Amino acid sequence: MDTTLIFDLALIRKYDKAGPRYTSYPTAVQFHDGFGAAEYRQEAQAGNATGKPLSLYLHIPFCDTVCFYCACNKIVTKNRRHAAPYLDRLHREMALQGALFDHSRPVTQLHWGGGTPTFISPVEIRELMRVTGEHFQLLNDDRGEYSIEVDPRETDDGVVALLRELGFNRLSLGVQDFDPDVQKAVNRIQSQDLTLHVMEAARREGFKSISVDLIYGLPLQTTTSFSRTVAEIIAQNPDRISVFNYAHLPELFKTQRQIDAGALPAPEVKLEILQAVIEQLTGAGYVYIGMDHFAKPEDELTLAQQAGTLYRNFQGYSTHADCDLIGLGATSIGMVGNSYSQNLKMLEEYYARIDEGNLAVFRGVRLDADDRLRRAVITALICHFTLEFATIERQLGIRFSDYFATELAELADMQADGLLTVDKTSIQVLPAGRLLIRNICMVFDRYLRKQQHRRFSKVI
Repeated sequence: MDTTLIFDLALIRKYDKAGPRYTSYPTAVQFHDGFGAAEYRQEAQAGNATGKPLSLYLHIPFCDTVCFYCACNKIVTKNRRHAAPYLDRLHREMALQGALFDHSRPVTQLHWGGGTPTFISPVEIRELMRVTGEHFQLLNDDRGEYSIEVDPRETDDGVVALLRELGFNRLSLGVQDFDPDVQKAVNRIQSQDLTLHVMEAARREGFKSISVDLIYGLPLQTTTSFSRTVAEIIAQNPDRISVFNYAHLPELFKTQRQIDAGALPAPEVKLEILQAVIEQLTGAGYVYIGMDHFAKPEDELTLAQQAGTLYRNFQGYSTHADCDLIGLGATSIGMVGNSYSQNLKMLEEYYARIDEGNLAVFRGVRLDADDRLRRAVITALICHFTLEFATIERQLGIRFSDYFATELAELADMQADGLLTVDKTSIQVLPAGRLLIRNICMVFDRYLRKQQHRRFSKVI
C-alpha cells in the first residue's frame, strides 16, 4: 500500500479540533453503570462458544516519581510495600476472571501497563506471571505478543533478563525527550545513557520488538531541541517509535497544574515540531502507521496494515484483532464479546470489591447493531486508510450508500480539500488526510452529534 504522508499546514489548522482517539467505539464516554458484573459474565459465557483466543491487560498503577505531563491512572509512592496489597487483589481478581473463560482459549496477547510495571520487585514480577499462568493458558513458544511498558529508571539488566525469561518478547520504553531542561520542567530526569543501556540489554536478551515513546509539545521544547532527541532515537534503530501530542488539560489532570503553561511551545511551534519529526522519521525509512505511530517496513504492524489485518484497541495498534480482551487491575478496560467494560478506579473501592469475592467491573457498554457497524467502519479507516463498502455490506447486511447517506454527504468538504476520495465502492484516505484520520472517523460517530468535543484532546 502507498504509505506517503503529506503535512499540509493549512489543512491541519482547519481541521485541528478536539475528538476521540478511537481506542474503542463507542468510546469510554458512553460507558455507563447499567452494564456491570452480571452483564460482563453473560458476555464472557457467550464468548466461550466462539473459542476465540484471549488478550490480557494487567494494570500496575505505581510510580516512584510523578511526571507532570502524565494523564494516566497512577499512584505515586516511594514505598514499595504498597504494591503487595494491590498484587494480592490482582491475583484474586485473576482467579475470578479465569473461572469465567475456558482454559483451552490461549492467551495470544499479554500487556503490562501502568503506572510503572517494573516498580514491583523481581520476586513480585515472577509471582504475578506464575499466577497468570495458573488461571489462563499462556503460550510457552514465543508465538504470542507479550509486551511490557518499562521506565528505564526502574529497569536494570537483571530485570530485562527476567522479563525475557518469563516470556515477554516486546519492550516499550518511555523516553519523551532527552533534553535536560525539558526533563526538569516535567520532572522526568532520565539520562540518554541509561535509556540506551536498557535498549541494548533488551537486544542482547532477544526481545523481538523494541518501541520508544516520545512526546511533543512539552514545556521548553523547540523544533531544534526535539529534533536532536528524535535523531538520537533513530540512531538506536528501534522497531517502533510513537510520537504523542501533549494535551495540556490541567482542569482534568492535577499533576499537569505543576507545568508552567507559559513555557509550553506556541501552537505554531508545535506544528513545526511535528512536521520536523515526520520528515526525520519517514526520511529514516519508518512507515507512518497512523495515530502517532511509526514502524519499520518489516515490523509486524506495518505488515499487518499491508495485509489488511491491523487492529486498534486500548493499547494502541495491534496485530491481534480476533481476541477477547480481559482488563485486570484498577481502572483497566476490557473488550469481551460485544461489550466494553471498566474496573473500579479508586484503590479502596477496587480492594473492597475483590475482598467481597466479586468482579471489579463497575461500568461498560453493550454494543448494539449500529455500534458494531460503525466500529467496523472506524476501525477500517483508522487502521488501513481505506474502506471498501462491499466488505461492510457483506459482514453486516446493509447497503452502505443508503445507511450512511448523511455521512457520505458530509465527507464532500473533506474530499474537496483533498483529504480523501469517495466513489460508489469505497473511501480512500489520501496522503494529506492521514494525519487527520480522527476527523474522518468522527463523521461516522453518531454520539458526537449529541455531545461537545471538549472532553477529548485535539487531533494535532
